Amino acid sequence: MVDMHGNSPKTLRQDLLAQRKQFVASARYDAARAALFSGLAEFLAESEAQIRSVALYCPIQSEIDVRPTLLDWADQSPERILCLPFARPDKHLDFYAWHRDDILIPSQHGVPEPDPNNFLRPQVIPDCILIPCVGWSQSSDVISTSAINHYWRLGYGGGYFDRTLAQLRKTKPDLICIGLGFDWQKLNDAQWQAQTHDEPLDGMLTESGLLG
Repeated sequence: MVDMHGNSPKTLRQDLLAQRKQFVASARYDAARAALFSGLAEFLAESEAQIRSVALYCPIQSEIDVRPTLLDWADQSPERILCLPFARPDKHLDFYAWHRDDILIPSQHGVPEPDPNNFLRPQVIPDCILIPCVGWSQSSDVISTSAINHYWRLGYGGGYFDRTLAQLRKTKPDLICIGLGFDWQKLNDAQWQAQTHDEPLDGMLTESGLLG
């Protein structure tokens, strides 16, 4: 579906966002969304021993809304915690506990965020971060005879997640970061390549399942 050739990252993002809006309105979307939800539920079930807290997001610009699946997951145990990101002025993210009826505050970018001054919702360093992708790519390193795959996220260009992941991974090496998107959003090297400051994803979840 993505048909771009040598566009700038800004133009590429604009084209991908327009295509995502069209995709969400298409007849194919419901099946793809259901398959992604199923894959997410399976991932959470298989990772039960490692994951007690998950950072998710409030969807904007036709991003897939995984809140229902995550709320179902959290409802199954009082030990499970959901949290949402709060964008700091220095373009890093902090995460705060979130409950389904919490009042959120729009950020300067129009993204609903938790109130960092709400003493009932402490700051959380999540075990797993789910990150929506505008686009994504895959690269491979060959070590001995084995190929190691890496997955990369094209976001909105602010660099919030890259800075945050680089910092969190120093203090929490076992942090799991999973990108969320669809198969058609995959980009080849001619369209986009990850830069040195881009942080790799630990896996990429699409309607085809979890890659990683």
